[in-house]
Amino acid sequence: MEEELAAVLPETQGSRFFPMLRNLGWHLIAFILLGAAAYILWREFHEISLAELGDAVAAWGWGSVCLAVGLSATSFLLMGTIEWLGLRWAGARIAVTSALAGSFVASAIAHTLGANLIVSGAVRARYYAKHGISLRQVAATTLFHGFSFAVGLSTLAGLALLFAGSHDIAAVSRIANPVADGLGAVLLAAVGAYVMLCATLRRPLTGFGHSVRLPSVRVALAQLSIGAVDNAVAAAIIWVLLPEGSIGYLTFVGAYAPSVVVGLISHVPGGVGVFEGSVSTLLKGLSPAPLAAAFLGYRLFFFLLPLLIAGVALALDTLRERGRTSS
Repeated sequence: MEEELAAVLPETQGSRFFPMLRNLGWHLIAFILLGAAAYILWREFHEISLAELGDAVAAWGWGSVCLAVGLSATSFLLMGTIEWLGLRWAGARIAVTSALAGSFVASAIAHTLGANLIVSGAVRARYYAKHGISLRQVAATTLFHGFSFAVGLSTLAGLALLFAGSHDIAAVSRIANPVADGLGAVLLAAVGAYVMLCATLRRPLTGFGHSVRLPSVRVALAQLSIGAVDNAVAAAIIWVLLPEGSIGYLTFVGAYAPSVVVGLISHVPGGVGVFEGSVSTLLKGLSPAPLAAAFLGYRLFFFLLPLLIAGVALALDTLRERGRTSS
């Protein structure tokens, strides 16, 4: 018996040790990224006065403000479209308006709080319960939504890096042309491999005790096209708030896309600071005050304002459901 315990104990300790080591590694990465972002932001923006920042915000004009708000609303509408496709792929039948509402609440809250898949999945489970959608369908929809974002961002970044590279990206970016071309080709090849896999693989993929069937090739194409447009619209929120002619759109997207990934990896809620630090590092030649003002507008129009609306909507929905239950 002692020999059996001795044989089992190291395995049990190892099974606990490696998850702890992995979690420690992620926390260490987040700490390093946040520290690096803090230094970069201080280096780039510490000389900006409040007056300069206020002047940069005032320079937006009402036209740019309305355009940024409209782009934010368009992005959430596209996310809602992906949500509806994901629900149908998961076998759930729900009205488009309900899917749009559920997607907006889940995405607005998850964007700001971080841990997107976990937080958005929990909000979806709460919101869709009244529609009879199971937790398995919620999990599948959350996975579909996250993967649509990934392939869409990869498609956009790949195209932006390739096209911007052909227009001398080195003039306004710290990404060298050969690097931009190489990264763009790799990203587009990965997206193409996913589409081919959806077109040819008929059996479900299995892993960790679960199985999932890939979407059809038509759904996969919808994922990458809508996801790419969604990310393009989100990037444009910052771009339209920058001074006109300061940087080309494709060049800006070439810095925006990897910065979004870095912000997600950091596990910092909303990637605050890490995203801005990454963009500031990858771009050069932009005036600090207008760039800082554009970052503030992005956080306001794409994060804080939707979060406020989603919080009020979720609270009202909760009160309405309690009223129905009590009656």
